[in-house]
Formats: sequence, structure tokens, C-alpha cells
Amino acid sequence: MTSDTGLGDISLTLVGAGKMGGAMLQGWLKLGLNAERVAVVEPFPSESLKALCAATGATLNGAPTLHDIVVLATKPQMLDAAAQTLSAWVGPETLVISVLAGKTIANIRARLPLAKALVRAMPNTPAAVGRGITGVYATEAVSPQQRDVTTKLLSAIGQVEWVGTEAQIDMVTAVSGSGPAYVFYLTECLAKAGEAAGLPAELAARLARATVEGAGELMFQEPQTSPAQLRINVTSPGGTTAAALDVLMSEGGLEPLMEGAVAAAKRRAGALSG
Repeated sequence: MTSDTGLGDISLTLVGAGKMGGAMLQGWLKLGLNAERVAVVEPFPSESLKALCAATGATLNGAPTLHDIVVLATKPQMLDAAAQTLSAWVGPETLVISVLAGKTIANIRARLPLAKALVRAMPNTPAAVGRGITGVYATEAVSPQQRDVTTKLLSAIGQVEWVGTEAQIDMVTAVSGSGPAYVFYLTECLAKAGEAAGLPAELAARLARATVEGAGELMFQEPQTSPAQLRINVTSPGGTTAAALDVLMSEGGLEPLMEGAVAAAKRRAGALSG
């Protein structure tokens, strides 16, 4: 067992090893999860996944085995097909962690009736570089020890935030699950605005991207300082930043637009989850 993480003796089955599943697998192995106690179920394994499993000793598409944990990381629309074979991997003592967007605890329980301890998680795409954040909800059957190991596993791809109700997962989806796309679009718009102001398109794109990257890193490096205070820190009264913020903070500015966007994403998440 790895003393600092406590993951070494855990047996785990990962169902689906695409971008998100693959990022989690690499993070777990770096944390000290014993690859020889890991089974990966992936009908279309990439060459890199084959190489990783071969190099570490993880089992790829082997015979079903009851493990401590099953992590569902397939595409949501593949759940029905996967569930036909998953029953052999899940027993009453198995902790099932789902990162399937739009699939509720009830959806999963209906397909895996033996599963008792169920966790629903919503990570986001910066998980690919270890800088994601994951909202997590657990059913009452999940023990404190299982919650602890869930936190450790999901911490491999970034921060972890537990929520009190499953309904809040839709809110997490709307803010952080979809949130990277909002930031990417902000970057696009900033670059286009720079181009419209007279900058060469490629230069405007580089300036916008580096600005967003740097501002994000500044927030990361100064967690004790709120985004509002960081904004104030760079805004001189009567200066250029203040003039721009007068537009962004107007009655029809960024705040109501963002509220509307998050509300729309939340409604859609609710509709998808049934």
C-alpha cells in the first residue's frame, strides 16, 4: 500500500478509457494505485492505452472480476450497451462511481440493480492536465471510507467538491462542467475584439489566450484573494480598464448574460438526466 494515498491495495475496474477515463487512469497510477489490481474495459482501446496497460500490468478487456470499485466513464449513450455486460463486474459490496453526464443515480441503479453504494460525479475537461474540478454526490449507502477513497481517486484529476443533493449535480454541470467552454468563448471574443480594434488576427489571438491563461494562474496562485478583489486591484479609477468594465458591468452586461447561460445549461442538464 502507498502510505501517502492509501490507494495501493484497492482493486478497481475502469469502464471506458477515452479522454476522461484515460486521464483518471494515468492520475491514479501516479498516485500509487497498484496497476496489477486494475482492470480496464474499453472496446476500442487506443494504442497509447494498450501500451500503458502492457507497461504497468493493468488488465485490458479481461474476464469479469468483482473489484472494490467500478468507475463508469463511457459515453452516456453507451450505458445501456455497457450495462449488459457490467453486471458481472458489480456486486452488492462494489462502490460504483459514475462520471456519465446526464445519467442519474436512478438511471444507473435501474441498469445495475446489485449496486448499493453509488456515487455520481461531474468532472470537467481541465482534468486532462490535472487541473479539473469535480462535483460529487453520494447515496446514503456509501460509507465514510468509500467517500474518502472517492475523494482520493478524483483528486488525481484536480479539486473535489462534495454536494448535498443529487439535484446540485445539474448546477455543478452548468457552472464547472460546461464552464471551460465559457472561458474558451470569452477568449475567442476577446481576440475578435482585438482584431476589430486594429490588431493583426494572430497577434490578437495570442494576446487574448495568454491573458486568460495568466489571469487563471494568478487566481490559482492567490486563492486567498477573491476574483472581485483581483479585478479591483487592476482597475485604476478613470483608467482604461474602468472604461471597459463600465460596459461589461452595465445592466445588460456580462453578469446577466452569464446568469442566463448557466440557467440554460442547468435546465438542459435536468432534461438530459430525466
